[in-house]
Amino acid sequence: MSRHPSTKWAQRSDKVFLTIELPDARDVKLNLKPEGQFIFSAKGPADDTPYELDLELFDAVNVEESKAAVAARSICYLIKKAESKWWPRLLKKEGKPPVFLKVDWDKWQDEDDEDIGLGDFGDMDFSKLGMGGPDDDLEDDDEDDTADSANKDDEDIKAEGSGEAAGEAKP
Repeated sequence: MSRHPSTKWAQRSDKVFLTIELPDARDVKLNLKPEGQFIFSAKGPADDTPYELDLELFDAVNVEESKAAVAARSICYLIKKAESKWWPRLLKKEGKPPVFLKVDWDKWQDEDDEDIGLGDFGDMDFSKLGMGGPDDDLEDDDEDDTADSANKDDEDIKAEGSGEAAGEAKP
């Protein structure tokens, strides 16, 4: 019997991100059909456990413009939607999604935020924002501070030796 790998998803108006979390997967097979059927199969790394997914996506997709990447820790699929619109859910079937399917909050963006372009900082150069603190351009000689504190320490030692505190008047 096959297992379902943990799968995360997020969307934009024109694409869906699917991330299948299966480290060191072998014999990976991916099949995406224009009507929105996504089929995945692979073997686990240690004991040849078969993993499978058969998802009926909410709407039609553009297979030619969709891309997959098989990495060491996960399989990522960028699915291009046939029609640029927000889906109310990932799957065609209404109701509670399967337990292995979760929202990818790292990639999630609300429909309202897409027009604003949050997360896209363009050509902004953060090094010019002065985040490192104020620049000290004063030609302050630290040796003077060290000498002054050394002189005060000497005065304190002399005063202690005579039984008087520094700066106190003698009776």
